[in-house]
Amino acid sequence: MFLCTGNSARSQIAEALVTRMTGGEVEAASAGSHPKALHPNAVRVMRKRGIDIRGNRTKHLDEFVAQRFDMVITLCDRVREVCPEFPSHPRLVHWSIPDPALAAPGSRASYPAFERTATELEARIAFLLHLLNE
Repeated sequence: MFLCTGNSARSQIAEALVTRMTGGEVEAASAGSHPKALHPNAVRVMRKRGIDIRGNRTKHLDEFVAQRFDMVITLCDRVREVCPEFPSHPRLVHWSIPDPALAAPGSRASYPAFERTATELEARIAFLLHLLNE
């Protein structure tokens, strides 16, 4: 489970990358503490990677509180502070990744920040998957 504040970019990107990188063998989900609409640059940066997320729905983390997860990864400091306790007592991991939507005003101007975010998430997820497979 990937959590961030808006579930509009970072967590959506991470969820899609895990699904792609594991061929669907690892079930990933994403949510936010204050969901917003899916950011167009998140859709663009994933489309560039051959992944279509434009139909994804943003979700509130309360939808998942009763579900079982092996791992919960918080992607921003704010959501880390409000992360609920999950009944399955998953392993909690925190990756402090800046919100790419705040990098520059305007949708098009912030695209490079989304590219950097996706690249960073890709590297972190690859490392995590490597550790989990050891």
